[in-house]
Amino acid sequence: MKPIDAITGAPNACQVLPNLVTAGQVTPEQLRAAKAAGVTQVLNVRDPMEPVPFDEPALCAELGLAYRNIPVNAGTMTHETLQQILDHVRAHADASMLYHCASGARVGASLLPYLVLDFGFEVEDAVDQAVRIGVRNPDYLEWGMEYLRGLGKS
Repeated sequence: MKPIDAITGAPNACQVLPNLVTAGQVTPEQLRAAKAAGVTQVLNVRDPMEPVPFDEPALCAELGLAYRNIPVNAGTMTHETLQQILDHVRAHADASMLYHCASGARVGASLLPYLVLDFGFEVEDAVDQAVRIGVRNPDYLEWGMEYLRGLGKS
């Protein structure tokens, strides 16, 4: 089984890059299946105050999955937060990672610069991928675009 198959049914489950699967909130069963499919890293950008029906950090620890939470909400949509996310994804680019939020929107927005800067996507193609990953909110999309504009890449 491939990691993308393990998270089938999760909101906006997607695989844009070979070692990176993205989604909205996954279930405990999907986390277990992702682990069995080779996922070793979980990056969650949901705010810890958002309701989740299970203790994801505890389940990741139980499964032996490296878990990181970098909260993204209206107050944390900054260049610094985006840089933290990009640093983490880059540091684990060789590992199989599951990267999620509630719907995929924040994930798609934060991966937009990664696709442009690290993989040479044209901005328009990166936006298409961000939408495929789950971006529907223009504020989230603007967050990723603003970061690129700050680097002269838009």
